[in-house]
Amino acid sequence: MAAPVRTKGRTVAPTAPRLALLTALGISAALTAPAASAAEQAPVPVPVPRVEGPLPGGLPGDPGADDVEDTYPFFATTEDLAAHGYVEEEFVVSGTANRYSDGEAVSEHPYRTRLLVRRPADPRDSNGTALAEWQNVTAGNDLDALWGPSAEHVMRSGYTWVGVSAQHVGVDHLTRWSPARYGDLDVTDGGTVGDDQLSYDVFAQAARALRSSGRLTGGIGVDQVLAIGASQSARRMTSYYEEVLPHTEPVFDGYAFVVGPAPSPADRPEPVFQVLSETDVAGSRPVPDTDAFRRWEVAGTAHSGWAGRQARREIEERDFGGQAEYDCARPPFSRAPLHHVLNASYDHLSAWAMDGTPPPSAEPIERDALGRIARDADGFALGGIRLSQVEVPRALNTGANAPAGPDSYFCALFGTHVPFDEAELAERYPSRGRYVSEVNRVESANLRQGYVTRADSLANRREAARP
Repeated sequence: MAAPVRTKGRTVAPTAPRLALLTALGISAALTAPAASAAEQAPVPVPVPRVEGPLPGGLPGDPGADDVEDTYPFFATTEDLAAHGYVEEEFVVSGTANRYSDGEAVSEHPYRTRLLVRRPADPRDSNGTALAEWQNVTAGNDLDALWGPSAEHVMRSGYTWVGVSAQHVGVDHLTRWSPARYGDLDVTDGGTVGDDQLSYDVFAQAARALRSSGRLTGGIGVDQVLAIGASQSARRMTSYYEEVLPHTEPVFDGYAFVVGPAPSPADRPEPVFQVLSETDVAGSRPVPDTDAFRRWEVAGTAHSGWAGRQARREIEERDFGGQAEYDCARPPFSRAPLHHVLNASYDHLSAWAMDGTPPPSAEPIERDALGRIARDADGFALGGIRLSQVEVPRALNTGANAPAGPDSYFCALFGTHVPFDEAELAERYPSRGRYVSEVNRVESANLRQGYVTRADSLANRREAARP
């Protein structure tokens, strides 16, 4: 049996406009089906890239400054890292990445990109697990989509979080945003390699660097590296898993595909965890669990909900001058906390990869014969993991919405949040005690089944009891 996972303070057993939107979420990989003889070939090794840094500069700073020491990392977190004993550092990694055809490496190309690392300052506070997030570029820039809502859990648990800038859209934006800091970054070999064909090796080499370079982690030992990605990044990771990984050296211990596609269950040792919001379930088909695959579907949650928007507010105001507003058909941004389920899934995936302990299965969201989500009379989705905000609601939270204006097609991702009026609340919950009791019942059930963490469940209970 493998060694236990280290956690903070304890030891435990060791994810037209609508057409444009779909294109942004599902950039197709320039890869073809693997050759039938590939299994007989030796795996392509994943080299350790060169690591430089940490880069100078930090908040406060000016991205337009000529001296890198006067700049700061793009999307530097606004979380109080020091209060959690964490630090944020940025590095440059460089090397050569392969371009693939028929599953085989056909040419090598130089690249140079950045890694953003948030880690415990004291190695004794590390749990030994790194979450390597494929930065999402759907909005035209790097977005640490999975860090923001889950930052509190990542830090209280002792994870090392690493944002990998693997795609040219994000890297190109960085070079324009701060030429002094990022001007020499490139993942296209001078524009000669398109379709992000180098991104797979860039991502894999980031994992190799985490295992091999103490510089990246401040000397913290990394026992396992988990690949996580949301939405379009999950699609890129799926292409990597299905079409590149069978021919290359494995470097990740497990995979979390969040609010996006996941690979078909394969005969591989690394576990795969897929977590879908209600938004993503619409029109999809259930996929059965296997010994190495879990899929959780969370009722009432959105592909891009309130928690993520709130986590980005200060950052977007600082780096972009404001946060975009949207004209949606219904009040946007579901407040059902999908990140509470994600937090639990990271812990499950870590233990699963470390010692083979599988996560619990979960009931899927119900669908009708056409694949549409089945709903009750109030509009709530039926089935799925049911958080207390959905099972004991004070508002209608769903994963569905639509644009009301021509430039708001992202509304389809935000879900809906419609608060109940006082009369509705009084009818549902004749007393405050009744409401709190029902919340506690649901929280206890979800905690017992492993769908939420103890800390998040306690926060929900306290919120319900607050006058």
